[in-house]
Amino acid sequence: MGSSLLSVAEQLLKALQRTYSETNQIPDDLLIALRFVFGQCALQALGLVDQRSVTCLSSPSGRKAFQVLGGSGHLYTCFTSCHYCPCPAFSFSVLRRIESLMCKHLLAAYLSQAMGLCQQEQVSDQKMTHILSGKTGAST
Repeated sequence: MGSSLLSVAEQLLKALQRTYSETNQIPDDLLIALRFVFGQCALQALGLVDQRSVTCLSSPSGRKAFQVLGGSGHLYTCFTSCHYCPCPAFSFSVLRRIESLMCKHLLAAYLSQAMGLCQQEQVSDQKMTHILSGKTGAST
């Protein structure tokens, strides 16, 4: 995907944030643009946002990660800072086939952040280290 398409996606998310903060809704033209730029995963991502499936984890050191509860019940830890999700769709459609900009989980993280609908959770630096290392089962 070219950098111009990424720029369009970024501008679209900014427009969505601006409009949603003013009206608390997404107008039809922005919904159409989301569907055009992100494909079918836009509707799936909006569904995850509606279900409040996205939680932003923050640590005292300033690290952030997003946990998205997928439709299958699996919890994915996404990173908007490096544009990554560990789900199979991201590996296949984004990294391998280069046919999508992002998966529904990562898009849900961006959308929930833009719409101010992301649940917030503070975690210790130690727990964030476990999350970043993939050891999310550790209790701290």
